Amino acid sequence: MDIQRPSQAKAKLRKRIILIGSVVAALVLITVVLARLKPAVPTVDKSLVWIGDVKRGPMVRQVHGPGTLVPVDIRWIAARTQGRVDKLVLLPGAIVQPDSVIMILSNPDVTQAALDTESQLKAGEAEYTNVKVTAERDVLAAESEAASAKATYEIARLNAQVSEQLFKDGLVSELNLRLQKVTAEQDETVNTIAQKKYVYSQEAVAPTLSAKQASVDQLRAQAKLKLDEADALNVRAGMNGILQVVPVDVGAQVTPGTNLARVADPTRLRAEIQIAETQAKDVQIGQSAEIDTRNGIVDGKVSRVDPSVQNGTVKVDIALPTELPQGARPDLSVDGVIELEHLDDVVFVGRPAFGQEHSTASIFLLDADGTYANRTQVELGRSSVNTIEIVKGLKPGDRVILSDMSQWDSHDRVKLN
Repeated sequence: MDIQRPSQAKAKLRKRIILIGSVVAALVLITVVLARLKPAVPTVDKSLVWIGDVKRGPMVRQVHGPGTLVPVDIRWIAARTQGRVDKLVLLPGAIVQPDSVIMILSNPDVTQAALDTESQLKAGEAEYTNVKVTAERDVLAAESEAASAKATYEIARLNAQVSEQLFKDGLVSELNLRLQKVTAEQDETVNTIAQKKYVYSQEAVAPTLSAKQASVDQLRAQAKLKLDEADALNVRAGMNGILQVVPVDVGAQVTPGTNLARVADPTRLRAEIQIAETQAKDVQIGQSAEIDTRNGIVDGKVSRVDPSVQNGTVKVDIALPTELPQGARPDLSVDGVIELEHLDDVVFVGRPAFGQEHSTASIFLLDADGTYANRTQVELGRSSVNTIEIVKGLKPGDRVILSDMSQWDSHDRVKLN
């Protein structure tokens, strides 16, 4: 017969409760410890990131943009009349002078019109000469008539004076004296009329010739216009330079105003730089600039800022000196840097990958030994091409990661090795 032993059962129950409590307490402790553990710090290869030093001192604000070299003097040669391209004398790349013929057009109507107006001009000039000769002849006739009338009058006047003296001496009758005086008065009247007629004939020459000259000048202007149109069938460069473009082929029919060729002076170039619209607000005419032609750096000045925005950029013209590095030619791709201003004493650092001026950015700040980097908020100020002003969050001597760290956005701390 078994005998119950209560003391041993209680001891086993107590041990079981203690064991279960210990296990539960251990699980709770482990859970709390694990909850308080921080995520593992990711490791970043130090050689793959760009580390910059925060400095204090002068900073030059600049903006940068790509562009091309374009000629200052460009001339599009347009067709003056309708015609057909008969011959291309020169091809793009040829060096031209003002009288260099680039192509020859043909238009029989233009040629015939030039000949007709030239004939009309010659006829008008001949008619002017005839009118001039006639007017001069009329003046000479009037002058001769006036001289004859004056001589007749003088003779009659002298006869009257002599008859009056003879009448006093009783040698001439009173009737004869009166006849002599009447004749003298009549000849005086005739002389006066003849003299006026001579003066009028002289005064009439200028208006007559002026009217005829105006007609001749009109014919001459028409003839010059038609001759110029005929001469324009030989398309000339009109300036010294290089023939760049000939957009028409032999046999093409062209109308007035059609562009036939483009000539540019390669010795005078300017740079057209495309500046991002967010950076172009501070660009002003007269600011200094540097243009990288790949064969050398050229200093220039901002000469024009386009008032419009195209594709998110603003076109800025840079005036360049006459002497340019060898190889500089129209349409050459260049890079331009425009100097906006000098900041004498500011805290600045290299421009981070995603740092925009006048904004707040998240940047990893290295610790003293450079092993770890902690995320910190930095207020950025004015920017340049490669540097940006630090308003708040960093101090001179700090070292920060400037590379793109977006893949570690979920971490506030990284380790560099």
